[in-house]
Amino acid sequence: MNLKQFLNEEQDPKAVEKLLDRINSLLTSQEFVEYIAVQKKPALNLSPDCIALTNRRIIFCRPKNFGFSMDFQDYSWVDVADCHIKEGILGSTFTMRTVSNLSNMMDYLPKAQARKLYQFAQEIEEQMRGVRREKDLEVRRASAGGGVTVNNTTPIIAHPLQTQQSTPKLIEAEDPFAILQKLKGLVENGIISPEEFENKKNEILSRV
Repeated sequence: MNLKQFLNEEQDPKAVEKLLDRINSLLTSQEFVEYIAVQKKPALNLSPDCIALTNRRIIFCRPKNFGFSMDFQDYSWVDVADCHIKEGILGSTFTMRTVSNLSNMMDYLPKAQARKLYQFAQEIEEQMRGVRREKDLEVRRASAGGGVTVNNTTPIIAHPLQTQQSTPKLIEAEDPFAILQKLKGLVENGIISPEEFENKKNEILSRV
C-alpha cells in the first residue's frame, strides 16, 4: 500500500504508517483504505487519533498505552445515517451518527482533512441511502404480499352497495308491492341494475 497517497493534506507520516500497519489486519476481502485523517492537537501528541475511511466502513482509531495498542471502533457505511463537520479555530470536529442513533466523533482534525472526510462520507451516504431504500421496499413488498387477498376482498365485504343488495332477501315477508317500491328506489339510486330489478320483480310477482 502506497503511503504517499494518504499524505495529501499534510497528515503525520508516522501516525499514518502505524495506522496502516494495524489496519491492514482488519481489512476484509475486497476492502481497501480510501482516506486517512490524523488528529492534530495543539500540544505534542506522539500517538494521535485517526479516522480511516474504507470502501466499506468508517474506522475510528485511538492509540492506547503510548501507541503500543490501538482501540478500533468501526461502522459499516450501510449503518451510517449522517456525518457532520464543525470548524473551529484549532481545527474541525467530525461527527458521525448511525441509523440506530449511535454516535462517535473526533476533534482537532485539520480543516482540509475534515473536509475531505465529509466529502467522501457524503458520497457514500447517498449511495447507502439508495441501498436502504431498496431494502425497505423489499421488506414492504414482502409484507404486503401476504395481505393481497385480504385487500382484494375488503371492498367486497365493506362495500355499502353490496349490503344494500342483500336487503330484498331480508324483507321478503313484507307486502310484495312494498318490496317492489323499495326495489324501485334502489334502481333509481343506482344501487341495483335495471336487469336485477326486473328479475326480482318477476320473482315477487310470480309469488302473488
